[in-house]
Amino acid sequence: MRFYRGDYHIDVCINDYLDVYCPHYPSPVSDDRAERYVLYMVNYDGYSSCDHTAKGFKRWECNRPLSPNGPLKFSEKFQLFTPFSLGFEFRPGREYYYISSVSDVRRRRSCLRLKVFVRPQNNCVKDPGSEQEGVDFDENNHNSLEPRDGISHESPEPSRTDVNSAGRHQFTILPLISALMLLAAIVSL
Repeated sequence: MRFYRGDYHIDVCINDYLDVYCPHYPSPVSDDRAERYVLYMVNYDGYSSCDHTAKGFKRWECNRPLSPNGPLKFSEKFQLFTPFSLGFEFRPGREYYYISSVSDVRRRRSCLRLKVFVRPQNNCVKDPGSEQEGVDFDENNHNSLEPRDGISHESPEPSRTDVNSAGRHQFTILPLISALMLLAAIVSL
């Protein structure tokens, strides 16, 4: 799937991957004509207005279109839990949104949009041997900006709140234990 303009929509299952390949130019092209993008994960409002500033964050940056090593590739794994502090956790039955705002040579602004629906787990059928397991691409699908009926819209924030809160508890307990050990050593003298 290539992004040219407008909206795109895909359905994924938990543990599926989405690979994003950045623009790349193997033959010489002037630096000012090479495309560069910043891709943001945003909430529904940011998606519909193509604005990442309200409730969104930078997910990837395509900033090396002339790299001799080929195109940059980023992968998103749609998983329930992540071991990484800056990872993102996805929930079945919810939609997630990615945008990239682009200005062309004439200063016209266009918006690239991707809506990802994480299918409920009971709706993910794996066909052995298929390259896109569990994902149906409906070419006749209307890519509306309106949310699907009954779909919960997730605010795009990494799962770091859970990790940081657990880390904070560890750092508060460590000085407390050290203070208690020091107090026990002083009392035993």
